[in-house]
Amino acid sequence: MDDTAQTATARPQDVRVWDPLLRLTHWSFPILIPAMWWTAENSKWALHRQIGLVLLGILTFRVLWGFLGPKTARFSQFVKGPGAVMAYLRGDGSVGPPIGHSPLGGWSTVALIGVMLLQVSLGLFAGDPYDGMTGPLNPLVGVLTADTITEIHEAFFNVVAALIVLHLAAITYYAVKGNDLVSPMVGGERPPMEGVEGIGPMPWGRGLVAVALAAGFALWIANGAPPLT
Repeated sequence: MDDTAQTATARPQDVRVWDPLLRLTHWSFPILIPAMWWTAENSKWALHRQIGLVLLGILTFRVLWGFLGPKTARFSQFVKGPGAVMAYLRGDGSVGPPIGHSPLGGWSTVALIGVMLLQVSLGLFAGDPYDGMTGPLNPLVGVLTADTITEIHEAFFNVVAALIVLHLAAITYYAVKGNDLVSPMVGGERPPMEGVEGIGPMPWGRGLVAVALAAGFALWIANGAPPLT
């Protein structure tokens, strides 16, 4: 029994890679993006608008968390210059963080966040007030401008879908190469790595601040972005 206990004690601990709020944010996208597509295809405009505002709040939180969150959530940790990306593509193992996003994966993350933010932002102004539901900021633009934005909003979804497909293809590629990226995003941990520490304690205080700010911003937009004074 003593030998077994000593073996269990000596076994290296898994490394915490992703915090709970980041994982919750990440897994909301595979639910919300298809829901946005389905509601648009079936003319469920009221629900489409509500889901869009939820997505806006989550994306706003993700941007804030890129400055307030643990190290693997922070843009400063995974957004690298072109030299680091090229070195990573050449297979230089010394380039990139030991945990979290690789230099290439970091830019993929920024691109996905960016296109989703742009798509949601277009939707805020889209719609026709004489023909159904409009975005909460539609009254701030003219009818012709809103028509143009609506057309771009509809077409730009193809860009969002293409980046999602590319993201899934990259995950599949790494899985075939033996690098499981999905399990750590589910449980938050990955197998131990020599000399590498995890992300440390969860900063719940900063997390609550980020959630409150993101929710407040989404509610402000939902009400048509009224003056704050």
